[in-house]
Amino acid sequence: MALVVVFLALVFFYSLISRRLERTAVTAPILFTAVGLLIVLMPPWLSALEVNRKAFLMIAEIGLVMLLFTEAANINLKVLKGNRSLLLRLLSTGMLLIIVLGAIGAMIVIGGLSLWEAGILAAILAPTDAGLGHVIVSSPRVPMNIRQALSVEAGLNDGLAVPFLMVFIALALQTTEGAGAVLTRFLGEQLGYGALIGLGIGLVGGWLLGVAQRRNWMVEGLQQLGLVTLPLLCVMVSEATGASMFIAAYVAGLSVQIGFAEGGERSSDFAENWGQLFNFFVFFLFGVFVARDWMNFNARLALYAILSLTLVRMIPVTLALAGTGLSRATVLFVGWFGPRGLASIVLGLVYLERHANLPGEPTIRLAVMATVLLSVFAHGLSALPGIDFYARRTATLDPHAPENEAFDAKSAG
Repeated sequence: MALVVVFLALVFFYSLISRRLERTAVTAPILFTAVGLLIVLMPPWLSALEVNRKAFLMIAEIGLVMLLFTEAANINLKVLKGNRSLLLRLLSTGMLLIIVLGAIGAMIVIGGLSLWEAGILAAILAPTDAGLGHVIVSSPRVPMNIRQALSVEAGLNDGLAVPFLMVFIALALQTTEGAGAVLTRFLGEQLGYGALIGLGIGLVGGWLLGVAQRRNWMVEGLQQLGLVTLPLLCVMVSEATGASMFIAAYVAGLSVQIGFAEGGERSSDFAENWGQLFNFFVFFLFGVFVARDWMNFNARLALYAILSLTLVRMIPVTLALAGTGLSRATVLFVGWFGPRGLASIVLGLVYLERHANLPGEPTIRLAVMATVLLSVFAHGLSALPGIDFYARRTATLDPHAPENEAFDAKSAG
């Protein structure tokens, strides 16, 4: 209860100064994580409180499910078509290389991890978080093409990382039936069921919402509430069937637009208001957990965290964007601003709650915590200076440079 009181007081305090903080390098994730870290300095009766990991997982899962649904509801084929070359490069070649390089780096730098354990760590840290880079994706000083690419990349790679994580877990736990059988069963149960559940809920729910809207049956304010129930239904049905709630929520977000064109706008309204509470609470509790484990961090974990945020992302991004004509400043900008946040926290918790009990589990947990913690502060504090640096470089670009190509912002939702 005491932690909740501290959190609510912090939310109130943040709301009072939120506009002033927008002009500084102190982002909401930095503030909430920092206060969580400082809990250990508070009176013993507060710092000694137990934080239930299952409760943390539930809150974090709901936060990510809502984020995946919202981001998917705001993505459509027009966006992919309007900027498809850049997006497809980042989401295909770029992401695959990030996972491969992340796994290789983990085995070399950290050591003591098997191939599949290193793959689990790399998959957890592969997705980026647009929330941590909100200043970037909302700044008019950054070319629209690049802003939308980073935003859409973050929206899509959350869902794309889930299959890799689950496959690596399945392979790490393979029994006498062999990796092929384990993988086949996983693809059917987790991905197949998840996609079908999301498609069914998204199509039916979107159709019903669309009909009700056209016939003027709904109070306008309740359209948002009706839409928000769809990802929560995905969670409940997925839990009952053993499917992936993240795949289901993402597919539901994509398919709901077919029957309810305003799905993206309505879900964004919720995410930008009440949905923020979930994200703030996740970062707050993340800080609490890190504070309790900080003595277990070591130089190898710190080095891997640095590499994960730099070379492990920048090299794949550079290779993926080769031949696009983008300037070196743009490639550097896109490579650096791939923050790790909510998705990595949730995927790490999902892995821990599977009770795989792999030998490298403590190392994986600490590596994820170290990388996300570094990202929260490094990407938050570098956002405004990074925009200044990049704006000066793009100001000299030719008007017909790829960065300045026309992009249909309206189609981005």
